[in-house]
Amino acid sequence: MPRRRREEEHENHERWLVSYADFITLLFAFFVVMYAISQVNEGKYRVLSDSLVQAFQNDGGPMRIITIEKPGGQSAKGVEGKVKIVPVPASETPQAKAVKQHMSGLAGNLQDILKPLVDEGQVRVNQTARGIAVEINASVLFAPADAKLADSSTKALGAVADLLAKEKNSVQIEGYTDNVPIKSSQYPSNWELSSARASSVVRLFMEHGVDQSRLSAIGYGENRPLTDNTTEAGRARNRRVQVTILAETPEQTASMPAF
Repeated sequence: MPRRRREEEHENHERWLVSYADFITLLFAFFVVMYAISQVNEGKYRVLSDSLVQAFQNDGGPMRIITIEKPGGQSAKGVEGKVKIVPVPASETPQAKAVKQHMSGLAGNLQDILKPLVDEGQVRVNQTARGIAVEINASVLFAPADAKLADSSTKALGAVADLLAKEKNSVQIEGYTDNVPIKSSQYPSNWELSSARASSVVRLFMEHGVDQSRLSAIGYGENRPLTDNTTEAGRARNRRVQVTILAETPEQTASMPAF
């Protein structure tokens, strides 16, 4: 039988089109995915951002509950719900409650000791986030531009020191002045005057038995005024010494009421 003649195969020069089409398809899918994940829901992002800010700024307690409230009937663009941060008050231990009551009692005792000066508006006793703050007008303690305690003030301060000598809290004494410049051989500026006044109170407390390791003296000069220095009444208010009985523990500090 005659042999069948084998036909020659022609080379396909268009096979590259298949690979090119696959490449274009994959490239299209890649850009579709990139576009999809780059779209941020602005409404949800804003809700999340606001919730985080509220959570970190809220001092209501260490634990919080997040609830979602759907808006009734109306839907804002990009916003599906409202995230609400609800503070959960921490349970107060018996020890913390006892410490809190003790500090409140101490504040009441200080108020009683200084009652005549409190009634005259020369002394203010407040419970703050740091502890108990006793603000004393400088005119009660010192002569103008002087850091030596007046004899009339040592009795009241001595009674305060006798009370604090029985406690174990750290005590911080802060001196403040007004913005009127002072320049003398003894006190070149208000910094030195305020520091010297705070140190004078510290020295008296030590003489009445308060452990010196519990005491600290700070001078702020004319900085941190309570009111405007443009009037004489304002300057008189800013000239002061503050005795702060500091809270013993962070737990106690958290339970103290602020101004």
